[in-house]
Parts: sequence; structure tokens; C-alpha cells
Amino acid sequence: MMNKNESRIRRSRQTRIKIAELGVPRVAIMRTNMHISAQLFSPCGTKVLAAASTMEKDLRTTLTNGGNSNAAKEIGKLIAERALKAGVTEVAFDRSGFRYHGRVKALAEAAREAGLKF
Repeated sequence: MMNKNESRIRRSRQTRIKIAELGVPRVAIMRTNMHISAQLFSPCGTKVLAAASTMEKDLRTTLTNGGNSNAAKEIGKLIAERALKAGVTEVAFDRSGFRYHGRVKALAEAAREAGLKF
């Protein structure tokens, strides 16, 4: 019997295999109870082109809680902004096995509004 985290990791593995076949940069997210972060990986998956997290010093002063939808929206905007600055417009969204609702959905929609295509 798999626990909750092992199931999530198994789901994420399948997603990463599919994204690797596409050969596009991927935005991977990590969600904890307290924080949410996003990283933009190069198509080969070896380089981090951009990153945004609620653990960053300047964001921690403005956000009251790093583990809610408002924080996720901020990270979505920030990762899109930094990706565009790095010259990336089209990405694959890697939700790391998390369900697409709540904070994950808020981050994705904010990134789309800020100009990322996925």
C-alpha cells in the first residue's frame, strides 16, 4: 500500500516522462503547507532558467501567509515574469503530481495571465 506522498511521486514521474518527450522548458511546482515554489527548467532538464518561491526574503515581508492562494498567484506572476526575461514564452506545466485545483490552479492561471503559454 502506497502512502499519499509515494502516490504523488508516482504520478509526477509519468508527467515528467511525457514532458521530456515534448522537448520544451517545464515549470515544476513544489507545494508544502507553508510555502509554494516554482522552477523553470531547460528542455534537457539540467539547468534552472528561473525560479520563484514564497521563501524569498522580499516576498516574505509582503505576504502574510506563504501557503495560500494569494501567495500562489504572486508566485505565478513572478515565475512568468522571470521566464519572459529569460526569453521563454512556451512551457509545459509540471504540477508534480499535485491535483490541479486550489493553490496549484491559482499559480497556473496567474502565470498564464502574466504571459506564459501552456
